[in-house]
Amino acid sequence: MSEISERFETHDPGAKQVGEKLRCDACPVMCYIAEGRTGACDRYGNVDGRIVRLDPVTILEYHTETGGSSVPFAGEGEAWSGELVNTGRRFVSAIGAGTTYPDYKPAPFIVSQEVAGVDLVTVVTEGIFSYCGAKMKIDTDRFLGPETATVRAEGEAVGHVTTGEYGSQMLSLGGVNHLTGGSKAEGHVTCATLLALCNKQKVELSIDGGASVVVQAGNAPIIDGVTEKRMRVGCGSAAIGMFATQWRGLVDEVVVVDDHITGVVSEHQAGKVLGWQDTGIKVIGHRSTPGRYFKVSEPGLGWGGTTISDPLSILGEWNPKKGAHPGLSLLMVSTTGEQFAYFELDDDLRPVEKPFPERLRKSVDLIEQNCEPALCTVLFVGGAGGSLRAGVVENPVNLTRSVHGLQTYVTVGGAPVYVWPGGGITLMVDVSRVPDNAFGYVPTPALVAPLEFTLRRDDYLRLGGYADEIRTIEDVEAGGGAYFNRHERRLAPGDNPWPPLHGLRLSDPGGHGK
Repeated sequence: MSEISERFETHDPGAKQVGEKLRCDACPVMCYIAEGRTGACDRYGNVDGRIVRLDPVTILEYHTETGGSSVPFAGEGEAWSGELVNTGRRFVSAIGAGTTYPDYKPAPFIVSQEVAGVDLVTVVTEGIFSYCGAKMKIDTDRFLGPETATVRAEGEAVGHVTTGEYGSQMLSLGGVNHLTGGSKAEGHVTCATLLALCNKQKVELSIDGGASVVVQAGNAPIIDGVTEKRMRVGCGSAAIGMFATQWRGLVDEVVVVDDHITGVVSEHQAGKVLGWQDTGIKVIGHRSTPGRYFKVSEPGLGWGGTTISDPLSILGEWNPKKGAHPGLSLLMVSTTGEQFAYFELDDDLRPVEKPFPERLRKSVDLIEQNCEPALCTVLFVGGAGGSLRAGVVENPVNLTRSVHGLQTYVTVGGAPVYVWPGGGITLMVDVSRVPDNAFGYVPTPALVAPLEFTLRRDDYLRLGGYADEIRTIEDVEAGGGAYFNRHERRLAPGDNPWPPLHGLRLSDPGGHGK
């Protein structure tokens, strides 16, 4: 037995008695907790003279035949007895497991299980993240605020607007500077905001010089009180490339209004290939390439994410020498198909709005059909390259190398993550794939996130894993963890794949055994 493991043997978590209170050592705050009360995080409490992790350990139940997407309760004509189904494939997640803090001790659960003939070990711990945040993708063409503008919650700065992506506005929230580098109020509000967003709750944000937006993972954003319905099908140029054939022969000219690139079909390459005739139209904006115009308007909440309420405001004089003539027909439409109007040129070559013709209704509907529902996506981003690795292996850098070498598969509450290249273990996970209320906090302030590391047992031992701490899943279910939590909840894992046989290197290129 090593000297390190001997020290673990003598550790009695949370047991220091101070008067009538117990000191909890599950995070740096070190709360003194009276009988029947909880610590500042509401995660640990004093129950019968012991510090107990109050939330149940979450065990995911996978059904072999359905790949984990559902757990059948009973066949036709049968009554479900209440017994657990498919108990042969279970996954102990880190939700409710407890932490490794103060990090000299092994992770709360190190669980062995044979899957598909492979002996796997899963190390689970609730990591404490000061270096963490959320990247938010908001599917909308609406103007939320200028790039780099400060994002606020309850008046406190919690992030900023970052570079927009195709059809979506992007926010970067949290991070160590907001959590710990500002005022106490800023840190606590940032932590509360991240916690709510990662637990799929609704949050109201305001953006300096921009909009107020209510966001919630998996739901449509509410921008200045208006619920967004759909994201754009593409920029104005892309819309013309997709739908030019739908308009050919039905209308003389089409303008797709967009904040970024407004498209004009008669000038666009797609129109030219289809034999579109010149119309003499003039668009007020910065001409990029034929049929593509930048900066026709400032960004806003109008047509195509512009400030425009009257689409004719972006048009100049029509040129009869280049095809303009009385009766010429014009369709103007936004990139979501939500705004559209039909015009014809009068004898003075001025566009006059006319009732919208049925022949064009199908093409506008097609734009709408191709616009996906507007949703908010929340990605938790955290650096797991710190001291929590010491709870997995005795030499922490071995875990980092194992993760990047695909020996070790990382999940958050059973959900797959993306691990960024480069040093450390910087991971990103879609919170909508994580079970509800999986994230917690400590008032340092920092977020607490469930982490699971899965790898082959022989690889784990070779990395310097804690061999004496490995337990079977049956033992975990029967005995609970270091903080005497023997409660558990069982969930179907949705569409999350486990065991991660598709992402884990099960072969042995080094030839050191199967």
